[in-house]
Amino acid sequence: MERIENANLENKKVIIRVDYNVPLNKNLEITDDNRIKESLKTINYCLEKNAKLILLSHLGKVKTEEDLKTKSLKVVAERLRYLLNKPVKFIPKTRGKEVEDAVNSMKNGDIIMLENTRFEDLDGKKESGNDKELAKYWASLGDVFINDAFGTCHRAHASNVGIASNIKEKYLGFLISKEIDNLTKITNNPKKPFIVILGGAKISDKIGTISNLIKKADYILIGGAMAYTFLHAKNIETGKSLIDTESIEFCKDILQKSNKLILPVDHVVASSPESSDKKIKTTIDQEEMGLDIGPKTIELFKNYLKDAQTIFWNGPLGYTENEAYQTGTKEIANYIGSLECISVIGGGDTAAAIINMGYKDKFTHVSTGGGASLELIEGKELPGINL
Repeated sequence: MERIENANLENKKVIIRVDYNVPLNKNLEITDDNRIKESLKTINYCLEKNAKLILLSHLGKVKTEEDLKTKSLKVVAERLRYLLNKPVKFIPKTRGKEVEDAVNSMKNGDIIMLENTRFEDLDGKKESGNDKELAKYWASLGDVFINDAFGTCHRAHASNVGIASNIKEKYLGFLISKEIDNLTKITNNPKKPFIVILGGAKISDKIGTISNLIKKADYILIGGAMAYTFLHAKNIETGKSLIDTESIEFCKDILQKSNKLILPVDHVVASSPESSDKKIKTTIDQEEMGLDIGPKTIELFKNYLKDAQTIFWNGPLGYTENEAYQTGTKEIANYIGSLECISVIGGGDTAAAIINMGYKDKFTHVSTGGGASLELIEGKELPGINL
């Protein structure tokens, strides 16, 4: 797909697939609006070109009727209205007369947002299954389609691939262009030394990423719950630490084949993630679990990072949901921020932690898509981009 700069948007109805899959608390309040802010450049550009905007997004997974009460985009429309300081008309439907009347009465500069596209998943997964009829319907609402939802580019849904398949004029928005430009710094001959940091819990989701990056990286620093599966594979006692049992054999195999994997040498341990009665230890007893990297590991990781020219980081280094176990992630984020290098955060929980800790501006790029960034790094084609 061509980029948005090549589009003629004057007086046209422009469908923009944005990524407003934002976290909400129990009161249905947005706790992190970074993805909304990241969409503003594309939206404002279209408004400057006198376009009429129709915004589509999903929010969470919609599996039951109960989800309809907690996954509405109404709260997102209100936040967007505040950030743009312009009216945003929210249509609490995904299709039908109310949608069509609103679209047909639009003037240049108007913005409407339809309800959560995944509300269509209640009836046979029409959105996530890329239902042909639904895709044609959404495409019929506009003249131009702009995909700017990087977080869903690794999925072929009706609201991205489906619309693009049924509309002649289609382009990539500024956010996706920025993601591609920054993530290809990792995939296309990264400047050396190239250091990768991997954390989080599940290794099975990152087997392809690890297998691809180990060929390019000088070292891969392993933290988070992921580290305990690797340590378990080395027959080191990990107590009650989280283990990805599916991936033990993979860990054994890659540890035998490569000396590029650097594992923690000490740990912050406690009886549970909720406990604040923590200890710093080089070993883990049976009744304990590792919840963060320890100070010796922080210094070890800094030693590998100090000369890096390129850094890619995916996955927190501790159980960052509890402030007691954020130290490793904070220390490494702050240290990377002091280095002169290309530094890229691969979306997901890492991006949320880095943003919440106030370190976003210390990095070259913080991706808005966890799964999409990993698949791109893995070398896979993303269906939402290759249209």
